[in-house]
Amino acid sequence: MKNMDKKKSILADMSLLIVAIVWGGGFIAVKGALDSITPFYIMAMRFGISVIIMLLVFRKKVKHITKNQLAVGTLVGLLLFLGFAAQTVGMKYTTAGKNAFLTGTNVVIVPFLYWAISKRKPDAYSLASAFLCFIGIGMLTLDGGIHISLGDGLTLICAVFFAAHIVSVGFFTQKVGAITLVIIQLGSAAVFSLIAALIFEPMPTHLNSDTIFAIGYLSVFSTMFAFIIQNVAQKYTTSTHAAIILCLESVFGSILSVLMLNEIFTSKMVIGCLTIFIAIITTETKWDFLKKKKISAST
Repeated sequence: MKNMDKKKSILADMSLLIVAIVWGGGFIAVKGALDSITPFYIMAMRFGISVIIMLLVFRKKVKHITKNQLAVGTLVGLLLFLGFAAQTVGMKYTTAGKNAFLTGTNVVIVPFLYWAISKRKPDAYSLASAFLCFIGIGMLTLDGGIHISLGDGLTLICAVFFAAHIVSVGFFTQKVGAITLVIIQLGSAAVFSLIAALIFEPMPTHLNSDTIFAIGYLSVFSTMFAFIIQNVAQKYTTSTHAAIILCLESVFGSILSVLMLNEIFTSKMVIGCLTIFIAIITTETKWDFLKKKKISAST
């Protein structure tokens, strides 16, 4: 029985690693799509296609959605929309690598938002992480003075909304089934995105093959596939494992941006990325895995 549980845990961790790689690739796909289509239409398409596929696959669950579930899912979907809106628009004015790492700062913000809701003060690890993250963001974004570009600023705002989304999912997922919550939030995010696109952006006249591929990748893999795998996998692994693996999204995004988009990272930016990564690991693991190794060695 223990061997079976261990196999499930290993399989779950491998699945989450795939999700992190897929999400890392999503930064490249968005950057490529922005060359020929505007941000809100990208979001409307990625969420719209994803929810249509999910409605076809999980159509039986839709019949039993209640008004309360719809309200909760719409609220979560609004936070998801705001996060992706700030991230996607921000991508127009910064590099994919910077966007990836700054988005990853959301895990440092989560404990402080949770504090505001639960009144439970963050521990010393969370406070240290916030300080490290602040230093890392400065090294990554400040160029020649106290100035953060529009793209970097929007990406930091997106990190706040994604943190709020994570907290809301954690709060509501016990009341609404995981798949049901994914369907409603993706559907509402698609509607919000379409409304914003119709108001603020011109209708796209044509889509080239690269853009169609990017939209397809974002819809099927970065959105539908990733959300479903994440929800299922986390039933069979610890939250610490999941957090460590998923925060690698920012690392994969940066590596892929250098390999595929030929983006150049200065030594200062690399140190900034490493500092943010240490902050993320600190807040999510509290370095428990090192403590366990010491205990194992002493015994």
